[in-house]
Amino acid sequence: MKKGPFHNHSPIVLASGSPRRRELMSDLGLTFDVHPSPLDEPLPEPGESPAAYVLRMAELKTLDVAARFRGATVIGADTAVVLGNRIMGKPQSKLDALEMLTALSGATHQVVSGFCVVLPDGKTLSEAVSTDVDMRQSSEAELMSYIETGEPMDKAGAYAIQGVGTFLVTAIRGSYTNVVGLPVARVLEILLSWAIVVPRQG
Repeated sequence: MKKGPFHNHSPIVLASGSPRRRELMSDLGLTFDVHPSPLDEPLPEPGESPAAYVLRMAELKTLDVAARFRGATVIGADTAVVLGNRIMGKPQSKLDALEMLTALSGATHQVVSGFCVVLPDGKTLSEAVSTDVDMRQSSEAELMSYIETGEPMDKAGAYAIQGVGTFLVTAIRGSYTNVVGLPVARVLEILLSWAIVVPRQG
């Protein structure tokens, strides 16, 4: 565990198996257990906005885990890549990844993360955060070469801003860590305000 600028003096449970979210939490210096929810994620409901959908998913997973870890602070999140009104999940095939990346190429999309924090007393706080992402115009050959790295296949929208896929992005407006999978500054604000987390001394 690396020594970060904060520490927690009560138990925290991360209700997500995402390595990226684990890394973001570890970078803060927090200690936590990882217990992803086994629940399946339902599809968006007709007319449901991306923000409402990711909030519903974050709350579904976090409350499921919190029921088993009463007295702990439980944090969960769900992230979606959104182009227009289309919510992009993880690609099902290389062809699917190419279709997604082609649609995103040269366009601006949103990455919307919903997060949910269940406090030790059972109080639940949840929010959605959106970041605009501008993508460069990429050729099919470039996109296929990227897909062959294997990175896009388990990523929503078929790219990772913190990985090889950084070459696809020309600009962002909003939280960078939100695009990675967790709006760290906002989650930390909540944890500090409830004294779950404090600055490390010495």
